[in-house]
Amino acid sequence: MSGIRSVARGIGSYLPANVVTNADLAARIDTSDEWIVQRTGIRQRHVAAPGEFTSHLGLKAAERALAAAGLAAADIDLIVLATSTPDQTFPATSATIQAELGITRGAAFDVQAVCSGFVFALATADAYLKTGAFQRALVIGAETFSRILDWEDRGTCVLFGDGAGAVVLEAVETDAAKGRGVLTTHLRTDGRHRTKLYVDGGPSSTGTVGHLRMEGREVFKHAVGMITDVIVDAFAATGESAESIDWFVPHQANRRIIDASAQKLGIAPEKVVTTVALHGNTSAASIPLALDLAVRDGRVKPGDLVLLEAMGGGFTWGSALVRW
Repeated sequence: MSGIRSVARGIGSYLPANVVTNADLAARIDTSDEWIVQRTGIRQRHVAAPGEFTSHLGLKAAERALAAAGLAAADIDLIVLATSTPDQTFPATSATIQAELGITRGAAFDVQAVCSGFVFALATADAYLKTGAFQRALVIGAETFSRILDWEDRGTCVLFGDGAGAVVLEAVETDAAKGRGVLTTHLRTDGRHRTKLYVDGGPSSTGTVGHLRMEGREVFKHAVGMITDVIVDAFAATGESAESIDWFVPHQANRRIIDASAQKLGIAPEKVVTTVALHGNTSAASIPLALDLAVRDGRVKPGDLVLLEAMGGGFTWGSALVRW
């Protein structure tokens, strides 16, 4: 039986040139490389330069994804950007990227689900493509979290970095049993936990941007259980399993969360793509950054079954199973 699937045509990513190591942070605050690595697995992160905005990062990732797909910007009629750090309150940062790409048709909008943002954006674009409303979409995750960090708070400032990743999706008539594309997505939100990971500012409340605040132990406690929830649902919806997937590309927040989640699900360590050491937690950008690296180094190949998952402030969490 055939049907419309959202098939990945290309992927790209971008990291700012400025690298901040754990040693750099240890020179500024009371921390150490050993402390950070032991608790998080992070060794460095990239920080956007002054005047380098979320739209700049997202644009570069989008251009690389288009080049990988062999498509022109004019071939795109939908942009869904996941970000919690927009250039401005409005217009949507996706509109800026659309204009810079020279696209004058279709739609562009942002989604905000914090670290789960890319999975939410992927699910949104997939839903639109399958209806026939649009033909090709740019799904982007881009963040400049360095702009909302309290650089005196060693519990949070060591965790996050800036970056962007993008995937080109195309609506394709394909074999529903064996064809490539997005097979299933599962999204969740539980707002009762919103104060465990949040920013203490906003246009409607304080009139300021604010800083990121987190109850680290509480986030860790909930993360593994919530992550496995939506992955079990993905397996149930498709008949796939931890054994049948080729790659697990989780949100890159913390190495201990990644390892614990894979172990609980029975996913073999050699199937897990881990890049948190290289760029820390880049929120909505982390999954496409990790996926792009695995595609470029030859691990993820066309036809591979790839499991994506993320959890973020809200709490939000979600999964996507994609035949690459």
